[in-house]
Amino acid sequence: MKVLEVKHAKKQFDGVSVLKDINLEVNEGEVVSIIGPSGSGKSTLLRCCTFLETLDDGSIAYGEKEVVTSVDGKACYGSRQQQREALGNFGLVFQNFNLFPHYSVLKNIMDAPVAVQKRDAKEVEKEARALLQKMGLSDKADAYPCQLSGGQQQRVSIARALAMNPKILFFDEPTSALDPELTLEILKVIKELAEEKMTMVIVTHEMNFARDVSNRMIFMDQGVIVEETTPEEMFKSDNERTREFLGRYHDLS
Repeated sequence: MKVLEVKHAKKQFDGVSVLKDINLEVNEGEVVSIIGPSGSGKSTLLRCCTFLETLDDGSIAYGEKEVVTSVDGKACYGSRQQQREALGNFGLVFQNFNLFPHYSVLKNIMDAPVAVQKRDAKEVEKEARALLQKMGLSDKADAYPCQLSGGQQQRVSIARALAMNPKILFFDEPTSALDPELTLEILKVIKELAEEKMTMVIVTHEMNFARDVSNRMIFMDQGVIVEETTPEEMFKSDNERTREFLGRYHDLS
């Protein structure tokens, strides 16, 4: 079943095209990794999919519901209600955690399900504590973000995204702010989610991880999708640009 479909997405910043006619489909249970050099449009694509940026043209559909429609070469967004409903489809994990510093860990996780989804606070708290246990953070419920390591903060961010019961999780370079030891900690969590068949789109520079965890990989450069294929095929690619990019990662034997 199709969870996300993006068609002919275009986005400019100050007259510079950052996304040039991007098409993306993600099916239920798939893990799709997006790789490419800095400035290739990877994070902008995620931000457009999650409505943090608006498309100039193109369409975005979650399931059967098209939230953004292309009309006469311009992206037209649905009503506020339609956008609010679409928000329930996805969770987003940022590279810099983006936790509320004045909220406890538990409140960070509970806030959106209670305030946005209007769910019962006792039920949400029970789920939030179960998520903390899953993340190995049962003893940190009453702690504040500043009292946690970067890896712990990112695990809270993942728990917060999961608390919304999303159909798809987006990760925007979730380990780029972490040292190597903490990076492994977060990659292990994401790998476990993949094993549980969580639908995910991951922007990452961790090539070995992307190869191990993905059903599909997308290589972007200068606002276009250069190549989209299985990890096995991606790492054997004949495409000159793909080979040049992957050749920078010497540990890819």
